[in-house]
Amino acid sequence: MHILITVLVCFFAGMGAGLGTGFAGMSAAAVISPMLITFLGMDPYLAVGIALSSDVLASAVSAYTYGKNKNLDIRNGLIMMASVLAFTVVGSYIASIVPSATMGSFSVVMTFLLGVKFIVRPVMTTKEAMQSISAKKRAVQSVVCGVIVGFICGFVGAGGGMMMLLILTSVLGYELKTAVGTSVFIMTFTALTGAVSHFAIGGAPDWTVFALCVVFTLLWARIAAVFANKAEPKTLNRATGVVLVVLGAVVLLFKLVG
Repeated sequence: MHILITVLVCFFAGMGAGLGTGFAGMSAAAVISPMLITFLGMDPYLAVGIALSSDVLASAVSAYTYGKNKNLDIRNGLIMMASVLAFTVVGSYIASIVPSATMGSFSVVMTFLLGVKFIVRPVMTTKEAMQSISAKKRAVQSVVCGVIVGFICGFVGAGGGMMMLLILTSVLGYELKTAVGTSVFIMTFTALTGAVSHFAIGGAPDWTVFALCVVFTLLWARIAAVFANKAEPKTLNRATGVVLVVLGAVVLLFKLVG
């Protein structure tokens, strides 16, 4: 019975995380962690480590799918990633000095609100409009936005994927598919860094839960990414919005239950 419950929890956690990653570049940690903690009673630190590990392959296969469909900005993605990684450390250090208990549900609320935003005000920017911005200006914007995302991610402890999607679409003017593709590309490396750090510090995880979460998240991320790259802009915006709203509401419920 315990094995069956473990498989079911991991399946639904992986499904939610995979859909969020494939559609919106969302971090798996926002979905998997609260489910493992609430339903399997797992140590929070190890739960985050498993969630980040699940994020690595899911983000990688999503990035490959988006890149194959020419919906990925690798150059500026690398620039932003360097800033994100550097200032995540800065944000973490400051958070350790000035703890803030009020920001614990930041990523969950943001997920819900961002979903509403995509439904009400879809991103209809075109690739032609994106190319009108000079390469130098885009690079500078990527550095600045990476600093902001990294600091918030380090300070709050979550929300990197959602912050990147919001900034890429609303500030840098990316069309939605390229924004998600670039976001999952960055998340592949940030998640890998986080997962290695967690296991190096906290020790080995429950390998059964680890394997199940990785496989299910990877499967659903691939399905979502393939659908997203074939969808029309309006359809993708609505599908992304619905996924984010549902995930935000469900994860918030898990937090309240926990």
